Amino acid sequence: MSLVEAITNVAVGFGVATSTQIVVFPWFGLEVSLGEHLALGAVFTAVSIARSYTLRRVFNGFGR
Repeated sequence: MSLVEAITNVAVGFGVATSTQIVVFPWFGLEVSLGEHLALGAVFTAVSIARSYTLRRVFNGFGR
């Protein structure tokens, strides 16, 4: 179930990030295509996964 949770978390995060970009970017005068929104969402998702993994490793190291 941990794998299902992790995949769900990533999928929801990607959806939230992309949806937020689609809504917020025009407020700042940024016009990008749907493909660009999806690519940016993928980059932010990869960074989020790396951050989460790194922090988990750091905190697991404290527990030893």
